[in-house]
Amino acid sequence: MLQIIEQPFGNTADGRSVELYTLLNGYNMEVEITNYGGIITAIKVPNKEGKAENVVLGFKSLDDYLGKHPKIGATVGRYANRIAYGKFQLEGKEYALAQNKGKHHIHGGTEGFDRKVWKVRTGISEDKAILQMSYTSPNGEEGYPGNLEVKVTYYLTLDGSLGIQYEANTDQPTVVNFTNHSYFNLNLAHRADIKNHQLAIKAEHYLPANDESIPTGELKPVNNTSFDLRTPQSIQSIFDQKHPEIEKTKGLDHCFVLKDTNDPEVKLAATLTDPESKRVLEVFTSEPGIQVYTGNFLDPALGFAPHQAVCLETQHFPDSPNKPQFPSTTLLPDQKFVSTTLYKFSVEGE
Repeated sequence: MLQIIEQPFGNTADGRSVELYTLLNGYNMEVEITNYGGIITAIKVPNKEGKAENVVLGFKSLDDYLGKHPKIGATVGRYANRIAYGKFQLEGKEYALAQNKGKHHIHGGTEGFDRKVWKVRTGISEDKAILQMSYTSPNGEEGYPGNLEVKVTYYLTLDGSLGIQYEANTDQPTVVNFTNHSYFNLNLAHRADIKNHQLAIKAEHYLPANDESIPTGELKPVNNTSFDLRTPQSIQSIFDQKHPEIEKTKGLDHCFVLKDTNDPEVKLAATLTDPESKRVLEVFTSEPGIQVYTGNFLDPALGFAPHQAVCLETQHFPDSPNKPQFPSTTLLPDQKFVSTTLYKFSVEGE
């Protein structure tokens, strides 16, 4: 039986109330989401014995999310990933953004979507529990042009899938790139890292980056490199190959170019498997890229350890506003931005 449970989750420093929503599909799966930052705080799915356990990093209290943390579970925008030097040109005008990652802009700026309290609507359809969040980002917020109307719809299905659909409209030309920043460990209750997880990415190219993780602009073939994940590899085996680009970032922190980058249809992008719990996560998306980040700099002071979990961030490419050869992230007033990502959970062999 599909169900949505709402409960108080605390208050922000300026007194705004925040809620926690639990979506249940009636088949031993539940997802917890708060309207502070559109953050997924927990995803509980069955293992090979049918025991449901949480498979994403998260905190128990709102106060922890109000503090500094690496976007744990958050909705990221207006622009996920990096924009070089916090600047881009659009229709002949240069825009300066917050420089919140050294000289560069990352994940929407100082107070991105992950720091906003979103409006909420809930509903149950025949096969989905639906949580829709909306936010209006005003013209000039974090330096971005245009008033941007954003809707993010989360839906939990009967077959064990968590869908996320992003929609946006603007009244001025602007750039958009949204993602979810959940950290996955499919055996989180029993293992401290994801090094034995098997990872496959349906990508024939990846984006090499400079020493500051800004893409060079090249689409580099994965053939005969550590980035060839077209067949599954353990994350430990990827590390063991000691590729200079992976050594530099102390693990994976790279954008993979998915097949059919101009295809708006939702397609399989990545598969993550845990050989112990037998849990499987398949990531489907309409986006042209997926950033894989193996939690290289997770902070033990926050209760997490490096390589404890992996992010599979479906998105457009980093620094696209400054790379005309990349798929465009420009949104015009007469357009509607729509993007869909689906996280499908199952047990191996079923």
